[in-house]
Amino acid sequence: MQGEMLGTYDIVNLIPPVDLQTAQTGDRVLVENFSWVTIIIHKAAGTAGDDPTVDVQQADAASGGTIKDLDKVDHYYLKSETTLDGDEAWTKETQTAASEIADPGGDGTSAESEQIIVIEIDPASLDIANGFKYVSLNVADTGVNAQLGSALLYGRLAYPAPPASMPATQ
Repeated sequence: MQGEMLGTYDIVNLIPPVDLQTAQTGDRVLVENFSWVTIIIHKAAGTAGDDPTVDVQQADAASGGTIKDLDKVDHYYLKSETTLDGDEAWTKETQTAASEIADPGGDGTSAESEQIIVIEIDPASLDIANGFKYVSLNVADTGVNAQLGSALLYGRLAYPAPPASMPATQ
């Protein structure tokens, strides 16, 4: 990837660093110009019982319009530890295809850990026939105690050669 970052890949903010004790509705990102996208969620440790639920959505407009679940998430990758310090391994977590990931890692203690959650999405899996070409991420209210988190969308652009200027993603 060295020397190829700009023009062939893009990184877009979905949810800025924020306290997840209030439900968060992420920005919508136009993904029709991507060959694949990855949602990266990074969260701090919180309080027992405040396990997060993330929900991948698809929409047919940058704002307004129709939004619905993207029920295609059948696996994700996870790094989870009380304190992420670089010695943890990635684990592949599987689930029945859905838009939600409840309690990442599924052990009932995800709130107590720092986590990096990676969700891969094929833009072709969206309901393109009905105009759905935007992806967003929602995070449900985690509870009454602070738990910081953020989310980015990282993707490979579907251009045969890097464009002179990057098109907008919204």
